[in-house]
Amino acid sequence: MKIGRGTKAARAFPVLLLLGWPSWTAAQQVVPVPSGQHVELTEVLLDDTPGETWARFRFVAPQIARDGGDISYETAIADMDALCRGLILPYLEEYDLDPRRIVISLSDRDVPFGAADPDATQFFEAYRPNAADCIWEEF
Repeated sequence: MKIGRGTKAARAFPVLLLLGWPSWTAAQQVVPVPSGQHVELTEVLLDDTPGETWARFRFVAPQIARDGGDISYETAIADMDALCRGLILPYLEEYDLDPRRIVISLSDRDVPFGAADPDATQFFEAYRPNAADCIWEEF
């Protein structure tokens, strides 16, 4: 199940896979979010197939699972907003990246990029980076 504020499906093919996280060990890829759920950064992709550069940040968040999860889409929105402002904008600055869009995905399990998994719960949001803020974009 894929859920996002918008109604259009996202399509992408990665141009550059997995930029290293600056000065982080694997254990530090678990990042704090307002809901307190366990969220782990698993992949960063740069994608130019939409005709402009998009930065895709993929997270595993087991607590969004349909079966046994306790984090709703409405709760996860605040987490994605916080990830964009507190984690992703500094990442883009560190690596001197200037994407037109940021796409954040939360998945209850690790799903390869572009693969279909009907059992997975996935939430997506898109943002436009604007100075020190993330502006939500319907896609």
